[in-house]
Amino acid sequence: MALPVAVQLYSIRDSVEADMKAALAEVKKIGYDGVEFAGLFGNKPADIKAWCEELGLTPISAHVPLDDMIKDTEGTLAAYKEIGCKFVVVPYVTEERRPGAEKFEETIEVVAKIGKMAADMGLTLLYHNHDFEFKKVDGEYGLDILYNRVPAAYLQTELDTCWVNVGGEEPAAYVRKYTGRAPVVHLKDFYMSGKLPTHLYALIGIEEEEKEEEESTFEFRPFGSGMQDMQAILDASVDAGAGWVVVEQDEPTEGMTRIECITKARENLKSVGW
Repeated sequence: MALPVAVQLYSIRDSVEADMKAALAEVKKIGYDGVEFAGLFGNKPADIKAWCEELGLTPISAHVPLDDMIKDTEGTLAAYKEIGCKFVVVPYVTEERRPGAEKFEETIEVVAKIGKMAADMGLTLLYHNHDFEFKKVDGEYGLDILYNRVPAAYLQTELDTCWVNVGGEEPAAYVRKYTGRAPVVHLKDFYMSGKLPTHLYALIGIEEEEKEEEESTFEFRPFGSGMQDMQAILDASVDAGAGWVVVEQDEPTEGMTRIECITKARENLKSVGW
């Protein structure tokens, strides 16, 4: 059984910033069923909702900076509800909020509070992981601590299968671990040789202090064109009860444009009946 496929618009953020409606039309033309937002770029929620309806795209979710949700929880959530999103996602946390850091406990409490408000408004809060949540605290992954501490009624998973792999776990097995709590699964692929770079987040536009390190290669690839077991992840998404899978590619690769990368990912999925 194939699930509907969306694309995280961060993958083509330059096109979205230049002309969101045109970018949405291109996404539909490529063959995506829905979209996950990463910023509104000054566009009105009502306009975005109308564009999606006109194009036949489902606005399923949105990555929203945690600080934005803290500053104005109700207003921020209301904007995405107006668009028609069912899910709002914590996409990334800064270093002091990560497992074992000074604000990790505070972050768990904040996520639970936002998740409750989201539930009260008819939305569902998700958490999108990277690899740093696979740091262990008292023998348990930080990501598992978060999901164990915040009730499922207030927080569901959006497992990023690339970062699960980089974090040291087998993606399909980890998706199945959260069966019944995995409504959206991120499909992301990569190629890596040598040691994992310590400046990994520079690849997604986050500044990090330069350090000397062993020679290594890490680059994102269109889903189905890298080291991930595409079919295993798709099967696990179905088994876990996901309603959507979302293609994401943080940076283009192999001389392709951002649009070409998400087109290739969609072609790869179609080649296996998705």
